Amino acid sequence: MDKELSQKELAALVSLLDDEDTEVRTHVREKIMSLGSPIIPFLEKKWEESFNATFQKQIEELVHDLQFKLVKERLSIWGETGGIDLLEGIWLLNTYQYPDLELETLQKELEQLYYDAWLEFNQDLQAVDKIRVLNSVVFNKLKFSANTKNFHAPGNSMLHVVLETRRGNPISLCVVYMLIAQKLKLPVYGVNLPNLFVLTYKTEDQQFYINAFNKGLIFSKADIANYLGHLRLDTKDKYFEPCTHIDIVARMLRNLYISFEKLGDSAKMEEVIEMLRCLGQGLES
Repeated sequence: MDKELSQKELAALVSLLDDEDTEVRTHVREKIMSLGSPIIPFLEKKWEESFNATFQKQIEELVHDLQFKLVKERLSIWGETGGIDLLEGIWLLNTYQYPDLELETLQKELEQLYYDAWLEFNQDLQAVDKIRVLNSVVFNKLKFSANTKNFHAPGNSMLHVVLETRRGNPISLCVVYMLIAQKLKLPVYGVNLPNLFVLTYKTEDQQFYINAFNKGLIFSKADIANYLGHLRLDTKDKYFEPCTHIDIVARMLRNLYISFEKLGDSAKMEEVIEMLRCLGQGLES
């Protein structure tokens, strides 16, 4: 927070959000935005102390804008530095809807899932058998499954909601599966198919695919070619090979856009487009 402004000065500044003069309110809003996210706790305190609904709404909008600005800044940095840590990128997406969510919370929950899988695991098994064991853990023991009833719910793009409900869409289930698999040192990566996100187990001498939305169904490259043929699409290399972490987060954002479109929330649709731009992406993959 700006050290030049005392608590008294901040209080005076915030009180002007309710000024009758539009120009004054605009100037005050710009000043508060320039102070950044550190001022949010102060604003929240002022919201709690007020009984003026209009003033409270002004603060709510400001807090949202400050939090959204922070999300965009963090997403841009994450993308510009290569999107190395997938969980970090997905956490940043989550903070758009749940700004108080801590990365450490997701890390701890995934560590527990990894431990549950590790207890059942045997590294001496063949690749396909390793995946069958992981399928049993994820879909039978841990009870993860497809959220077919609420397929377009925004929560399907929020990892902590998926971890809590054990329900998700194709990409969020793939993300949970992949993060557990990679902790087990398995070469499992995301594949950006049209209309469906899947996984691939890929080494120098072996490759097959996994559909986490269908309880870990194992399938082949020929099956993908048939799928693409059914959709009358060209068999591009990218439909068979691992995609980047940035691709995964961008696809989750596109799913979130569709969720808000179904809900008729045009403001949030525009904000999702802004987040995609932070990753150098658009609505079209």
